[in-house]
Amino acid sequence: MACDLTKGRALPCRESVGGLKAVYFVDFGDLGTVTVADNSNEVTDMTGTFDAYKYELKGTSSVEQTINASRENGTVFFDQAVTLSLPQLSKEDNHEIKLLAYGRPHIVVEDYNGNAYLVGREHGADVTGGSIASGAAMGDMSGYSITFNAMERTAANFLAGATDGNPFAGMGSASVVIDLD
Repeated sequence: MACDLTKGRALPCRESVGGLKAVYFVDFGDLGTVTVADNSNEVTDMTGTFDAYKYELKGTSSVEQTINASRENGTVFFDQAVTLSLPQLSKEDNHEIKLLAYGRPHIVVEDYNGNAYLVGREHGADVTGGSIASGAAMGDMSGYSITFNAMERTAANFLAGATDGNPFAGMGSASVVIDLD
């Protein structure tokens, strides 16, 4: 049966930390053919030629994946929520935020544990809310808060061979340009 368990899980050491280091946006459909290993559910290759737009992060940005299951309907899906906090306002960023809201990009998330994983692999991620704000007090946030949601059949897939600063390093068939600005 396809849903039989394959291994147990020991209690890991307490060496993980929370927080996101960066996200990379790729226009929907540009990843090409995405190869996912059957035994690990890890992305092992992509065939696309694409730009990956890097957004460096600090602070309260997060990813949360919720498992949604219905015994009655026999369904399971994963709601992948990416919430970004982007300080400082600019007319250039306003334009890019608009394009993100109009599209449904794939999002590669790089965390502080050296992991890179793909949100919205099959269906992309939609902006579902956010704000553009300039706070009232001197120390208040002046910037963007954006929430993306993706609904997928699996949890976000880890990327094989990801390195610090290049989550696509293990994707031998992909031709990727990482754009920071």
